[in-house]
Amino acid sequence: MSLTELRDALDRHVRPDLTTALDGVRICKTDHIHSPQSSMSGTVLVVVAQGGKRLALGDRVYDYGAGQYLVASVDLPVTGHVIDTGMGEPTLSFGMTLEPAAIAEVLLQAGPGDLPVSAGPVRTGIAVSDAPDDLLDAIVRLVRLIDRPRDRKALVPLVKREILWRLMTGEQGEVVRQLGLADSSLNHITWAVQWIKENYSKTFRVEEVAHVSGMSVSAFHRNFQAVTAMTPIQFQKQIRLQTARLLLANRPNDITGVGHRVGYDNPSQFSREYRRQFGAPPSIDAARMRAEARPTYAVLP
Repeated sequence: MSLTELRDALDRHVRPDLTTALDGVRICKTDHIHSPQSSMSGTVLVVVAQGGKRLALGDRVYDYGAGQYLVASVDLPVTGHVIDTGMGEPTLSFGMTLEPAAIAEVLLQAGPGDLPVSAGPVRTGIAVSDAPDDLLDAIVRLVRLIDRPRDRKALVPLVKREILWRLMTGEQGEVVRQLGLADSSLNHITWAVQWIKENYSKTFRVEEVAHVSGMSVSAFHRNFQAVTAMTPIQFQKQIRLQTARLLLANRPNDITGVGHRVGYDNPSQFSREYRRQFGAPPSIDAARMRAEARPTYAVLP
């Protein structure tokens, strides 16, 4: 299956809101190179059919272009934007939410020896690889089902399962498989990530989060940084600042109140860290977002 077929299939079904008639499937076409935007990654597969993208997680940077895919196995605070590939074409990409329950179901149906042997703890929550032809073929067949409502109920689950199987047996299979294992190291970190997201405005001790994850403090530190490229405190700061930015888009005149709401008692510290993260003080960044009136969540797909 060629990239041309994938590009054609995606281009026919682009909508302004990125959604499609298929649950968990999004198609994105970006004609402009925007400044980097921050959002949560979600657990997602993204395949680029045309153009290129760049995603930053902590101090890690992931570039991926036409014919490559990105897998995010943990919902992480990321910064992303399309990049200039020199071809003068808009960036066109496919995104599909990765559901742990669906992955677990495929794992249960696999026969002995059908899946590679685990190579050990997951090293990262985000990974990039070249997309093999069989994965591209399955994605094209899934997108074509948008035009076939009569076939969707019967065939969409089957094709999605095939896509998961191609991922689970591919180069980044370990990352995807652990997403479906309830007691994997990745899922222990996912519990910790969720706890921090729910308690981001509070001061906490790392020992508390390690307990939530079911790990020793040393194992928790090692695995958390491997998956997220951040310490738990750095992760909390990212969540605080991204939440503040979303709030400021609707409350641009309440900078002190927004800072306090996300956990900053010191307005100066809030303004300083916000500027370091987004390149402008809260008041200027909020005004710019309102003037541009573009979504702050459209990092993926």
